Amino acid sequence: MEYPEEVLRRARRIKLLLLDVDGVLTEGRIIVDARGQEIKQFYVQDGLGIKLLQREGIEVGILSSRVSAPVSFRARELELSVVVQGQIEKLPLYEKIRDERGLQDEEVAYIGDDWVDLPILRRVGLAVTVPEAWPPVKRFVHYITSRPGGRGAVREVCDLILTAQGKWEGLWRRFAGF
Repeated sequence: MEYPEEVLRRARRIKLLLLDVDGVLTEGRIIVDARGQEIKQFYVQDGLGIKLLQREGIEVGILSSRVSAPVSFRARELELSVVVQGQIEKLPLYEKIRDERGLQDEEVAYIGDDWVDLPILRRVGLAVTVPEAWPPVKRFVHYITSRPGGRGAVREVCDLILTAQGKWEGLWRRFAGF
């Protein structure tokens, strides 16, 4: 896939990718069964993209305004280093996470899709949203994925970062056996 040069330039510096969940890591639907248990669907290719980033030394985490047991389970499964749920005011948490790692805003990418994500999207080095994002949010990002949230958008951003940092081709050769 081809990416705009300005987006590639920004992606070269990324050391941490933070994700919103509903609408980004999932399609944004909240399914509740008859017992009140929440069910979420996660896209396996997004998970592999996250694992590939981690393998290449790029940290990945979640910042979600909702608390969800399925998200906690998926985060443990993916061995995410940052998992923050239940906080609608995300900017102070973002700043704490960034500062604890000694990073600059330019070294962080964030994928969000709604108003609560705007404070972070306006600060990070690579701000990304999905095609289904709340329309005003799209004005404040560097990149809008071609894949929808919960259906490959996260993987697309993982591939973008790996491509920009010159790591995608090596991974492809290794796994494809070239």
